[in-house]
Amino acid sequence: MSLPTRHSGRDESGLPTFLDRERFPVDEWVLRERQFSSEDQGTTETLFAVGNGYLGMRGNVEEGRESHAHGTFINGFHETWPIQHAEEAYGFARVGQTIVNVPDAKIIRLYVDDEPLLLPVADLLHYERSIDYRDGVLRREIDWRTPSGKRVRISTRRMVSIPERHLAIMTYEVTMLDADAPVTISSQILNRQDGGDEYDVKDEALGAGFDPRRAKAFEDRVLVPRRQDADGGRYLLGYQCRNSGMTLAVAADHQMETENEVHVTGHIEPDLAKHVYRIRARQGVPIKLTKVVSYHTSRGVPTRELQDRCYGTLNRVVTDGVDGYFDAQRDWLTSFWERSDVVVHGQSATQQAVRWNLFQIAQAAARAEGSGIPAKGVSGSGYSGHYFWDAEVYVLPFLTYTMPRAARNALRFRYQMLEAAIRRAGELNQTGALFPWRTINGEEASAYYAAGTAQYHIDADIAYALRQYVTATGDEDFLAREGIDVLVQTARLWADLGFWRGRPGQGTFHIHGVTGPDEYTTVVNDNLYTNVMARFNLRAGAESVRALAEKDPGAHRALVKRLNLSTAEVDGWALAAEGMHIPFDERVGIHPQDAMFLEKEMWDLENTPAERRPLLLYYHPLVIYRFQVLKQADVVLALFLQGHEFTPEEKRADFDYYDPLTTGDSTLSGVVQSIMAAEVGYQELALEHFGHSLYVDLADLHANAADGVHVASTGGIWSALVFGFGGVRDSSGHLTIDPRLPELWEGLTYRLTIDGARLRVDLRQEEITLSIEHEDAPDSAITLEVRGEEVTVTAAEPVTVPLGDQGPRLIGAPGVRDLEGLRREDGTMVRATVPEARSDEHVDEARSDEFYD
Repeated sequence: MSLPTRHSGRDESGLPTFLDRERFPVDEWVLRERQFSSEDQGTTETLFAVGNGYLGMRGNVEEGRESHAHGTFINGFHETWPIQHAEEAYGFARVGQTIVNVPDAKIIRLYVDDEPLLLPVADLLHYERSIDYRDGVLRREIDWRTPSGKRVRISTRRMVSIPERHLAIMTYEVTMLDADAPVTISSQILNRQDGGDEYDVKDEALGAGFDPRRAKAFEDRVLVPRRQDADGGRYLLGYQCRNSGMTLAVAADHQMETENEVHVTGHIEPDLAKHVYRIRARQGVPIKLTKVVSYHTSRGVPTRELQDRCYGTLNRVVTDGVDGYFDAQRDWLTSFWERSDVVVHGQSATQQAVRWNLFQIAQAAARAEGSGIPAKGVSGSGYSGHYFWDAEVYVLPFLTYTMPRAARNALRFRYQMLEAAIRRAGELNQTGALFPWRTINGEEASAYYAAGTAQYHIDADIAYALRQYVTATGDEDFLAREGIDVLVQTARLWADLGFWRGRPGQGTFHIHGVTGPDEYTTVVNDNLYTNVMARFNLRAGAESVRALAEKDPGAHRALVKRLNLSTAEVDGWALAAEGMHIPFDERVGIHPQDAMFLEKEMWDLENTPAERRPLLLYYHPLVIYRFQVLKQADVVLALFLQGHEFTPEEKRADFDYYDPLTTGDSTLSGVVQSIMAAEVGYQELALEHFGHSLYVDLADLHANAADGVHVASTGGIWSALVFGFGGVRDSSGHLTIDPRLPELWEGLTYRLTIDGARLRVDLRQEEITLSIEHEDAPDSAITLEVRGEEVTVTAAEPVTVPLGDQGPRLIGAPGVRDLEGLRREDGTMVRATVPEARSDEHVDEARSDEFYD
């Protein structure tokens, strides 16, 4: 186990204190910054980003000058480029995809007495920036003393609307406090992807050295100008991506409110639109600029049509007034928190961090219709804007139980990828469908197949999320019309990829040549996670097809005809599932991660120098592959997702073995380790893992928050609270609760939407109370198990169940030294060592970002 220790004590909840509370004070509903700093500008640009799942704007300062990485992103809007492999082979991914930094409409420059406001050097008498989770508005309040000694108050707001998918609204208010002065406000739209900033101010990120976590930098122009239009205070720029052919239009409208004398000019060119106000500002007379922006994109619709769409959006705002859109945003988020909030009672600092993480999921997924959920949402260009399996395992559970419509949209996006996945399976000589490990447009974009394409488990991850969604919501219509095709084609893949040793139905079913979730171990035989999840996928496919035949014979007949499906094929899936080989070593007493995992020596993480972490930056992949060492939870993730398939004793033994070998080099790992630590009884360790995950971005614990929010980790925070400390499980097909409330926590409240009814769970140390609070479902009833006792909850009658304890309590944490001396089946002992470092040369040479998280 390896957790960062950059903190100065613990808060009231027992979690490490990572944040400077003078700069970022505790507020349960607001992230507030009271001191401006250029040193961590990249991180704060991410922390204060605003988005809606379609459109995202980084928290760059309005004045648009020095920045770590200026960024405005639209989910799925990408350019393509040929992947150049050092050595070619059949079936390698051929075309890369990278999210485009779309034209920046955030820019509003300010000059007083012809002096620009530049935050890094400005004399700031007062500074506060905040984002309120209840209305999704980024606010900034500044008192600036100009070089000539005049005091100026600047108040700004920035909102990316969630109800209105294509809309962003900004306001910029300026008041001279103690003197008159000439004031200039320059509002701009700038194509930063291709056009140069007029001041030639470069992103800090561009000179930060090689980092494969960042998006690919293009050498040629990406956005080809197709349209520009200016009419009064309205400006539009239209583009088409050179290779992908995708089209975009961005338009901005302006409204000035002031009693000062104003002179207005405008300018437009292919990569820049500028609307300039020159104002004779009088002391105490406010100046307010409202800037309304609309973005529309398409896979190929002409920019003329996108212009019409942009203007339609802007016209509605002009007619309705901007205040109603701010009100609609607050109303949307009020409803969101009614469904999604998790309350950690009496723990204000933890509550603030929890809500920030949950708010990020809304910003990444709320309006992602027609697209997936990128690893960084729309907060940055990290991982090139790609979608991974992270979404299905870490984000979809939150959406399924709190925002089911968003979950359905995300699953429909996978369905729309199905034809490409079938083609990809064919390229790898398989039947069925193989979904890409990383992608934007549905085609595999992983240039490193060992840690990418070989992760066949993504098929089962998608099937798992689909079944979880259908079971929780009862959306049989989606299953019958679209979801069933995904289950069938993924089950076909496993049945074809695996093979029998012995006669079918009498021998064992094996899967070779795959990579599990742990990217420090690649291309292995019988990876436990893959086999366990493939077994689930095969069963889900067979059960769903059979159930469809009973419930909807017409839909079943259409399925059989559409996919040429036979009863014998479905029976073969069920047979393969029952015969699936699940590795277990009797001598060591654990499930090996794969067939050869225990043949390796252990990597002694406890004695690995901190300056040589993360391992992937200092050791060649082949060195790492030779050791028992994990980048992220693998077996432990299987214990969580398919917990009903393992005994409590097996879970404890497996957790004790793998937790000390897990590096923490991946942000995907801590939440799962926290969940299973809580289940088996390591309460303090569960809190440690949870605390690290909670502050991954807020405290930049992995030193890459500047590239965007770790969206999977934010989704995992909800899972750690609800599935971990809250004790919820649904893997067996029905809901169970076995709580694990930390000793220092007074209580925990969370909600689950089940079949349209909202179940409220109030957990205390001595009892758990279940109630239905959804007013639209007065006759709802939910049946579940609490500690093995079946209870039925109705809207009229809450249920309280006494709790004798919060599960087992184990002292300390498992360590690698506890594992030394274990004997393998051949009688040899397991040792723990650290590879000797030979040279640090070439540390920064090309490394595949497949290793990064």
